[in-house]
Amino acid sequence: MHVHGSGPIDPAAFGGPSLQDYAALARDAQARGFTDEAGMIALASERGWNPADTKAALDGWVQRMGESMAVGQQFRKLLGY
Repeated sequence: MHVHGSGPIDPAAFGGPSLQDYAALARDAQARGFTDEAGMIALASERGWNPADTKAALDGWVQRMGESMAVGQQFRKLLGY
């Protein structure tokens, strides 16, 4: 995936879920009332995702969104905002 202004977004860089996967996980977590990272990781485990890879991806995407407004905007778009 490429987000204008942020360069290519490589999900493999974090060893886990893509930005699209992270947004889908966040939507599901919100719908189910999960409010913390542990809940998100538990939900990801239900999907068959490796917990360590999920943690690395969540941390990586949060960092990337903090560094690039374009990535944050893409994430919000994927969330439906």
